[in-house]
Amino acid sequence: MKKILFAAIVSSLILTGCSAAQPTSNSNYSVNKITWETAGKLPAQKGYTENIGTAGVLNGVLEGKYIVVGGGANFPVKSPAEGGPKVTYSDVYVLVESNGKLDVVEHTNFPHEIGYGSSVTTNEGIYYIGGAPNAENNDDIWFLSMKDGKLNMEKIGDLPFTVENGKAVEKDGKLYIFTGKIAGQTSNEFYSYDIKTGKTEKLPDVPGEVRAQAIAQELNGNIYVFGGGNSKAFTDGYKYDFTTNQWTPVAPIQIDGKDISVLGGNSVKLNNEELMVIGGFNKQIWNDANHYLSTLKGKELDNYKANYFSTDPVDFNWNKEILIYNATTDTWRTIGEIPFDAPCGEGLVLVGDKVFSINGEIKPGVRTNRMYTCLLYTSPSPRDPKTS
Repeated sequence: MKKILFAAIVSSLILTGCSAAQPTSNSNYSVNKITWETAGKLPAQKGYTENIGTAGVLNGVLEGKYIVVGGGANFPVKSPAEGGPKVTYSDVYVLVESNGKLDVVEHTNFPHEIGYGSSVTTNEGIYYIGGAPNAENNDDIWFLSMKDGKLNMEKIGDLPFTVENGKAVEKDGKLYIFTGKIAGQTSNEFYSYDIKTGKTEKLPDVPGEVRAQAIAQELNGNIYVFGGGNSKAFTDGYKYDFTTNQWTPVAPIQIDGKDISVLGGNSVKLNNEELMVIGGFNKQIWNDANHYLSTLKGKELDNYKANYFSTDPVDFNWNKEILIYNATTDTWRTIGEIPFDAPCGEGLVLVGDKVFSINGEIKPGVRTNRMYTCLLYTSPSPRDPKTS
């Protein structure tokens, strides 16, 4: 904790001359620096004495202030190398920020366990799509909202297929659902779901190889999807244009010519033209691990697993760069590194001028129970006429 707080203090000293708390929905302002603080821990799931952190969580924001996070999975008994069972949860927490900390104002339970579904925050509420350990609920669409000061969870429909580790966005009354494990297979399929009618329509597939655990947002009225992977990690990107009904390539995830994998990371929409990404598996280590875990046999496989799962988080070299993509300029940039272990499968939400990173996996089989607050600092964009 001391290391993180020290980094936050140092960063804040560097920020002299920057203006804070500009509305991030305004594309005339661009995030250029941030500071981090620890924001606490979640209470234990019902039936447990401690919350050791989860990955693959439902996450979103209601009424501009209530942060909702829930479900997800971990290994509470033994590590995967020791044959420990993966446990998925139904616990859902409603949080509010107070002086940089996250306070739990409600702890309830979903009707069933959830994890690795797609969360979509809208002005009306949060949609949660798929993401359940049982096939009966792995095609559900749920809608979460606040009602009389309490969290209201309502199932509003079913998809004609199961889906997990995919992505989704909402636009003009439709949910657009794509990539991930669809009907049991890693896929690049792309669908729309009409919220009012419940009709599902097949749309053109996302280009490139089939993938799961990508990142995606709606920017400038188009859908952008980046990275993800299957047995290999990808760094390519694509844009779906609603006017042409077509996908086209956009800038791959690169900084100074170096590919960066965001597979398993999460993103928030900063404004109409920018998204921010935190986390992601290392490309080479992901590729190597999938190769060896699928080709080694017997004692060699046992030895590899023992070494792999006992490796320290820092040696997995997961992405610590805080990445920002601008859809208007089709460019990537970094605004520094996170001062904590890089997460995958974390909850990541934006409330005003603060981003909250909640739990996530920090190495294969191991989660963090920490939550972090990130304060965004902005300055006028070079495209702002006021600066000319």
